[in-house]
Amino acid sequence: MVVSRDKTPTAQETFMQMAQAAGLRGRLLVTLGLLILVRLGVYVPIPGVDRPRFLAEIEGSPVIGFLDVFSGGGLSLLGIFALGILPFINASIIMQLLTAALPSLENLQKNEGEAGRRKISQITRYVATGWAALQSTMLAVWVQNYAIDPGPIFFLQTVLAFTAGAMFVMWVSELITERGIGNGASLLIFVNIVAVLPMILGNTISFAQEDDQGIVKVVILLLSFLAMIVGIVFVQEGTRRIPIISARRQVGRRLYRERKNYLPLRLNQGGVMPIIFASAVLFLPASLEQFTRTGEGFVGQLHQVFGPIANALRFDGPTPWIYVLVFFTLIVFFSYFYASLIVNPVDMSQNLKKMGTSIPGIRPGKATSEYLERVINRLTFLGAMFLGVVSTVPTAIESATGVETLRGLGSTSLLILVGVAIDTAKQIQTYVISQRYEGMVKK
Repeated sequence: MVVSRDKTPTAQETFMQMAQAAGLRGRLLVTLGLLILVRLGVYVPIPGVDRPRFLAEIEGSPVIGFLDVFSGGGLSLLGIFALGILPFINASIIMQLLTAALPSLENLQKNEGEAGRRKISQITRYVATGWAALQSTMLAVWVQNYAIDPGPIFFLQTVLAFTAGAMFVMWVSELITERGIGNGASLLIFVNIVAVLPMILGNTISFAQEDDQGIVKVVILLLSFLAMIVGIVFVQEGTRRIPIISARRQVGRRLYRERKNYLPLRLNQGGVMPIIFASAVLFLPASLEQFTRTGEGFVGQLHQVFGPIANALRFDGPTPWIYVLVFFTLIVFFSYFYASLIVNPVDMSQNLKKMGTSIPGIRPGKATSEYLERVINRLTFLGAMFLGVVSTVPTAIESATGVETLRGLGSTSLLILVGVAIDTAKQIQTYVISQRYEGMVKK
């Protein structure tokens, strides 16, 4: 077996090869065009809404600010793409949970091959449609308070517009994944976050000019964000390499000796998902308090219930330590929960045994699965501690410095931006290398 010792291409060489690859150029143009199309749809407004009164009501709302980051400003603009890719992401999370819980779906994913995966994708689309209709209904109930001519017709057309917009965005994300570069859903969230950066940057510059010590405060905050980005890159790329040995085997007259390799286990198995889950749970009382604020009767009673809870779970509220404690606990819980969905030590042990490989000093079977479970639990603990620090430190520094212009651009946004950028760059580099080797084979 000949091992190639070709050096890894530099960034300049990769860029030049990317520019020369016609297929990659086409994929990049398709991706760019579809992303621009989705951004234009955010600015197509829902008709019949008193926008000045609506904007005055949501001004300074932390819930709307948090959701606006993921919708690219679509929620405050009330565009037809206000829901964006969120219903599809929620449906994907639901399907992951159901696949782990229902044996029939697990069988489709593991044993039915490509046909089973296509069927799961189709079920995910149906779930996304139902979830988009539910979210559109809740959003239409809230928006009807600011309608110029409220009534059943306005309610129905608003629900249909939001649902159709979410389904179009889902179709575009799948088209990007199939014919473009990178994961479509991740890129759409990435673009939505980047879209609000100019406004946040402008507000931060204005704050630095108005406040006497504004420049010092902003520099401290930006340095903390830079440190968090460096830490995110190291943790996202960090892996524990467990050595494994392949047994000797003889094929005909040829004897293959033992081969040493390693089994990579990521330090952060769940990526950004534990923070997204924890943020969704933490912002649920605040969202319900926001949407029931103008209601009467039963809705008004719900507002009285969720109001104190939402007030307690605010970092800038009277009890910020409750926010930090609950948020940190939720992140740790969802880190272990999501890691259990992604990595199964028993399946890994069985696959190693089927391939004739083993971990040195560990007996195959149950002992191997127990060893892998211990390693995964330790890695998950370290990853959860890191996520907890990343999620609370920037918010604490914002509160200490008094710079509130970055509100909404927190740890979740940083993790998404860095993670999507790293994954997309890897896919581009992989495509360039595959194109180069295909050219060598043809020659």
